[in-house]
Amino acid sequence: QVQLVESGGGMVQPGGSLRLSCTASGFSVSDYDMSWVRQAPGKGPEWVSYINVGSGGAYYIASVKGRFTISRDSAKNTLYLQMNSLKLEDPALYYCARRLINLDFWGQGTLVTVSS
Repeated sequence: QVQLVESGGGMVQPGGSLRLSCTASGFSVSDYDMSWVRQAPGKGPEWVSYINVGSGGAYYIASVKGRFTISRDSAKNTLYLQMNSLKLEDPALYYCARRLINLDFWGQGTLVTVSS
């Protein structure tokens, strides 16, 4: 069966870094477009980043460009989001999901907190 499991969240001070991981079962992350989505308390979901299945090209929303990097490891069947220079605007529950539109499978989420 298809399953996505996120990890790597936690509490970090402003300017710090975290690497989020999303390990997939039941399919290969290299065979699909993959996305990272976040949701802050009291707000709707926000599409943060995606990586294309073939080209490996990446997309980021403007607020995270230059700070976040999406990647995947085929051998480990894992999607990553490297988050550097974290800001007070970044805390949220971060989800990995399959596809770019009509995202069909989601993980349970991993919580990122930024505090001084």
